[in-house]
Amino acid sequence: MELAQVRLLVGDFAACYRFYADVLGLKPQSGATEGPYEKFSPATGSAGIALQDRAMMAGVLGELGDTATGHRSLVVLRVDDLDGYCERITSRGATLLHGPAPMTDRMRAAHLKDPEGNLVELQEWLLLRG
Repeated sequence: MELAQVRLLVGDFAACYRFYADVLGLKPQSGATEGPYEKFSPATGSAGIALQDRAMMAGVLGELGDTATGHRSLVVLRVDDLDGYCERITSRGATLLHGPAPMTDRMRAAHLKDPEGNLVELQEWLLLRG
């Protein structure tokens, strides 16, 4: 078994597409800016994040039609230079909720939300300090 992707069900597909592509800088697989599906990948690694139109999935399952409320997901992305990455994404319209700040002795993090309210955590892993 292999994890193929994490998929987020969204109501405003176009706004979320722009956030993951234009603000966070992830690479879209096909360029389907209006949906109903798109997968995004970082420059390195094999993990991916996909967006799925909530109404389409509601039609498939006969449920999920209501707008999601509260925090239902946390997408985690690792970056090498957290401060530099945060500067770049805030210049492209991102609003940080927290950080960059230490989370543990091994990690610094920053947090923001996508247009649907999904939390995104940006992590910078630190070398162990002796």
